[in-house]
Amino acid sequence: MNKQNTYRVLMVEPTNFQFNEQAGKSNSFQQKPTNKEASDAPRKAKKEFNDFVQTLRSYGVDVTVIQDLADSSCPDSVFPNNWISMHQSGELFTYPMAIPNRRQERRPDIINTLAAKFNYSVKDLSYHENKQIPEFLEGTGSMVFDHNYKTIYAAISSRTHINVLNEFSSLIGYKAVSFNAFGRKGEPIYHTNVMLCIGSTFALIGNKTIGKGDYPKIRDSLVSCNKEIIELSNEQIYNHFAGNMLQLINNKAETLLVMSQTARNCLTKKQIEKIKKHNDHIIPVAINTIEKIGGGSARCMIAEIFS
Repeated sequence: MNKQNTYRVLMVEPTNFQFNEQAGKSNSFQQKPTNKEASDAPRKAKKEFNDFVQTLRSYGVDVTVIQDLADSSCPDSVFPNNWISMHQSGELFTYPMAIPNRRQERRPDIINTLAAKFNYSVKDLSYHENKQIPEFLEGTGSMVFDHNYKTIYAAISSRTHINVLNEFSSLIGYKAVSFNAFGRKGEPIYHTNVMLCIGSTFALIGNKTIGKGDYPKIRDSLVSCNKEIIELSNEQIYNHFAGNMLQLINNKAETLLVMSQTARNCLTKKQIEKIKKHNDHIIPVAINTIEKIGGGSARCMIAEIFS
């Protein structure tokens, strides 16, 4: 049975999307907007979000939409995958967030609604924020799961600490494979999911972002888990969000690979051919404002609901 993919997802509609100054200190994928871009950002982000939801639903994906609060002070609420994950074990996890103004995204009303609807038990790891030396693990931004083989891949950064990763992997009964990956200026890549996507039978990976000493163990792990490796260039990762994709299924059990239009446009013919071997549909969505100002892409906007 394919445990890797789900047809149910959670997405949070933004009400006050903006450039997050706090997040920008560790997210080199964000680009500071002009004054006009900043004033247009909430409206454009909301339209991009709603078009994205409509596209997923048109392909047979069950999308639960929660609207951010009307007076929200959360500029990044459109990226819920960093603070919540839901699992076939019947567990819902909430996570410690490195960016202080993002911690308000962990809304008890959302958690309680999902827990009641899908009968989840809630495991809260956010207490790591309050330790004398705080540590963080930002959900499926920090971690990319291979559910079929119970393996977690995680690039260590200021938002992904090994102690919390090990605690989580012990709680869920998965093996953690940690490594180092680097951005365009040699800084640690802030989230693993910008350079790695794992589907049921393939993996898209920015292999050249990974430290040389680490790549062999990542490659060997993926091969041992029966994944065809599709390599992405640094240019595709850094400039086009090509690693930030997510494989879903729909109500017909077809496989869908969701990505931004920016990512789709940069893929080579050979890469597309390989992707098509493993997916019934490629679904690109236009989210230029969210990508540029928010520094996250299609995968970041989706929290999977496994039940």
